[in-house]
Parts: sequence; C-alpha cells; structure tokens
Amino acid sequence: IQCSNGVIHVIDSVMMPATGDIVDVAAKCGTFNTLIAAAKAADLVDTLKSKGPLTVLAPTDAAFAKLPKGTVEMLLKPENKAKLVDILTYHVVAGRAFATDVAAAKSVKSVQGSPIMIKVMNGKVMVNKATVVATDINATNGVVHVIDQVILPPAPKN
Repeated sequence: IQCSNGVIHVIDSVMMPATGDIVDVAAKCGTFNTLIAAAKAADLVDTLKSKGPLTVLAPTDAAFAKLPKGTVEMLLKPENKAKLVDILTYHVVAGRAFATDVAAAKSVKSVQGSPIMIKVMNGKVMVNKATVVATDINATNGVVHVIDQVILPPAPKN
C-alpha cells in the first residue's frame, strides 16, 4: 500500500523479534546437536553468544553425518582442537548477512580468513559445494543459514 511517506506491506501474522543468541536458536531447532557439541569442544560457544553480529552457515546433524566415518569423533578430541576451530570459524562471517546479501555476493570472507565461494544454480544458493536449505533464522546477535554439508577451508599453501 503506497503512502506519502513510504510503503505498507500487509502480512498474515505478527512478527516477533528474535529471542536468543545464535547458540540458543540452534539449540531450539534440535538439528544442530553436533555443531553445538563441536563449538563446545572448540571453546567457541562464548564467541557465538557474543554481541556479534555474526552470520553462521550452520551444517545440520545430517550434514556432519555425511563426513567420513570417525571424522567428527576425531575432530572432537582435545589434540585436534586447532583443526576444529579452523573448520568451525570457516562457517562464520562477520556481520549480519541475510539471504539476499549472501545470494548477491560471489564470495564472502570467513572469520577463519579464507573466502567462501557463493553461486546461485537453478534457483539454489550454493556456498562452496553445500546447498543453503534454510535462510534468515534470526538471532539477537546475528543470523543463521542452514547448509546441507560441512564446508572445509582450503588447505594451507606451503
């Protein structure tokens, strides 16, 4: 509805503000238990609960299950903490990037430091080789986009 000072959009429900930080929101979903366990093992829970804002490309439990057998267990061991931190921070982008922002970019820089490639194929947004399956899950300190695979940072160049 056009107005003299803007536009009004009619919606069919009441919009509620985000409640809970990224970790709380992920826990409520019930499909990110492995991600939360990994964040705890990597001592990243406080970071994901921080003021942010952060954008998290969150692999589901099913995405972690696609990794070779024993990979998750190996990564959760204390001696592999640095590698786990590297992988998890590769799933995080500084700032609050909603789906339209992500889809419009060719790449974004992860908190880990390496770029994440983005492309739209057949109407689906891909981050590296993972498909974004749900978007714009709002949290008080950022936004979560659900992906169907764990993405791995590029191997360091020697």
